[in-house]
Amino acid sequence: MKFLRGKNKYPEAEQRNESISDAEACPLEANLETMLYKMKQELGDSPDLVTRSFEIGSTPSIPVRVVYISGLADEQAINEYIIRALMVDTAESKLEIDCNHVFDLILNNALTIGDVAVLTDWNELIFSILSGDTIILIEGHAKAIASSTKGGQWRAITESTTQVNIRGPKDSFNESIATNIALVRRHLKSPNLRLETMRIGNVSQTNVAIMYLKGIVSDELLQDVRQRLTDIKIDAVLESGYLEEFIQDKTFTPFPTIYNTERPDVVSGNLLEGRIAVLVDGTPFTLIVPTIFSQFFQASEDYYQRYDIVVLMRLIRYTSFFILLLGPSFYIAVTTYHPEMLPTALLINIMAQREGVPFPAFIEAVIMEATFEVLREAGIRMPRAVGQAVSIVGAIVLGQAAVEAGVVTGLMVIVVAITGIASFAIPAYNLTIAARMIRFPLMIISALLGFYGMTLALILLVAHMNSLRSFGIPYLAPFTPFSLKGQKDTVIRAPFKSYVTQSRVIDQTNAENTQTDDELKSSASESRK
Repeated sequence: MKFLRGKNKYPEAEQRNESISDAEACPLEANLETMLYKMKQELGDSPDLVTRSFEIGSTPSIPVRVVYISGLADEQAINEYIIRALMVDTAESKLEIDCNHVFDLILNNALTIGDVAVLTDWNELIFSILSGDTIILIEGHAKAIASSTKGGQWRAITESTTQVNIRGPKDSFNESIATNIALVRRHLKSPNLRLETMRIGNVSQTNVAIMYLKGIVSDELLQDVRQRLTDIKIDAVLESGYLEEFIQDKTFTPFPTIYNTERPDVVSGNLLEGRIAVLVDGTPFTLIVPTIFSQFFQASEDYYQRYDIVVLMRLIRYTSFFILLLGPSFYIAVTTYHPEMLPTALLINIMAQREGVPFPAFIEAVIMEATFEVLREAGIRMPRAVGQAVSIVGAIVLGQAAVEAGVVTGLMVIVVAITGIASFAIPAYNLTIAARMIRFPLMIISALLGFYGMTLALILLVAHMNSLRSFGIPYLAPFTPFSLKGQKDTVIRAPFKSYVTQSRVIDQTNAENTQTDDELKSSASESRK
């Protein structure tokens, strides 16, 4: 799937679909048949373009056309609230309808649908009909009425498949941006919750929205996000990952610097911390900026369980990350350069196993790690009914066969298995991919220089992470620069009672009897950070 940045592959589409604020106005025409002809030509005389023709009034009758695209619009709503209102209700009302006032009559008195708009520009009309709206054209009027009838088939709101939790809300985003916005509003019933929309993509004209809490978000951050999104020049945006590459601070890094989630409660919690959510129509994954490294080890369930349980779970996640990153490299370095670090009995056992293996430890590790990565990818891409079985059975059978054939040692199979299991303990899939990528260079330098090479590589890795920024925020904050208050929600999660001091509670009680959004900012941001 290819997309272009800069010069558009379709110059005529770029002229037609560019942002309305930048494009020249193209007024509509008053002749009804001319408008319908132009619309059919513009859309390639598509068979799913539905046109309903009828007349209203009697002295004389006035031609009216209702136009929509089948599959994008809710046809039941169109029949009930538009066509019936225009054909039946206007006839029964016995209103005197003349050509000069028919437009205002239909707009203000006839339509029984809630969201309507008057269109006078051709580009807006085409975008509206392609978005699922129903267009009403009236003879003799160089303007149209757009009724919001977006419908069609959407995936139902279901439980998240990528960020599973035991306790907490089970709803997740789907591909409808309107539904996703509503899900966030259910969690944050605040008048300070702000929403801004824009269209990105010269051809796709994808709806993109940013959500934030006024009074909590930084004005500089908000302006930076707006500017980066506005500067994007691309043919199409089919998923939020397109935007992620454009707006991130540094492109050439294996570490993700923008967090993504399909959970409304996670988005709501981050908005309370002063972050901004970027929602894209057509995908359930929402971007959250800015992002720090410790955020990828946090799960939504951490705030629904007791703090002592959460501390244990987070320690397991951080330990799993280091095992995933350094497990095979540590094995290669010890068995190749530093066997004196092993207990004598274990060393004798390892050497006995390696007598029949023709490859050094590095080649042995590369074979097993590459095989495991192939099995993992095959398990993901294969049909769900057989994918999991193939990956598990394949790993067991191939591992056992490799040991019996003398290609690898049994201990190497154990190391690779532990490394693979550790990768599933990290909540963020994109951070897991980053660790899997970095693992192979670490294996190479461990095979060349042992622990000395591992130490140098880790120093360079930490220095690189320390240089990363996410919308100006240091990636390793609050570890560096160090913040004692920020440690309450990094490796550990402190009890909620420790986040609000007694004096603050007293001050809030004296000031107001109800909690405002400014108070939510002080309490929620401290509780999550």
